[in-house]
Amino acid sequence: MSRGLVERAIAAVAADPSRQVLSYNRFAGPWVEGELRPRGVDTFPGGHPLPESLRTWLAYDGGMLARHGWFDRAGGLAPRTLGEIAVEEFGEPWGSCFEPFSDRFGGCFLLPGGSDSRRVLSLGPNGERDELGEYPVFALDVDDLPYAVLMYPGFDAYLADTAGVLDPAEGEGYDALKNDRRFAHRMRTHARDRLAGDYDLLCLP
Repeated sequence: MSRGLVERAIAAVAADPSRQVLSYNRFAGPWVEGELRPRGVDTFPGGHPLPESLRTWLAYDGGMLARHGWFDRAGGLAPRTLGEIAVEEFGEPWGSCFEPFSDRFGGCFLLPGGSDSRRVLSLGPNGERDELGEYPVFALDVDDLPYAVLMYPGFDAYLADTAGVLDPAEGEGYDALKNDRRFAHRMRTHARDRLAGDYDLLCLP
């Protein structure tokens, strides 16, 4: 499923590369800005392998991820902690509420998504992946109380949904895919490995 989803997403983007990633948030920018900028990367820092979905996307273009802080000046992947991303995106006092949970999320990468919320791919403390080799994507929200919730089982599902090629989920809310027969097992795997079986984590100040 992983490769097929990404190939469908790439085909949709290639049909109109300059369209906005998020129709409701112009700050995310276009899918492709100017010329394509493919990047050949095989591993994350620490030796954790890239999932096939991410390698396939980076072979197409890395510009959108570069705009969201994925790479250092030398062109290497540069993960941040959950707390660092939250502070930069939300400011204080909300941002620092996530810092105590940084170790649980390991290296993180910001993805386009949400207006008041954010999307973060998490490598976990030990590079925990699901059966397709994918790392989960969490939504961070501070609308009422700050919390993190498992939203996608991998970059494959995130990319397909954001590009508009994923059929609607069989459920509602950030964690709707936990009840979707296509992704439920993978969502349960990540919930077990990352949040002791839960799907969200409340970050109390």
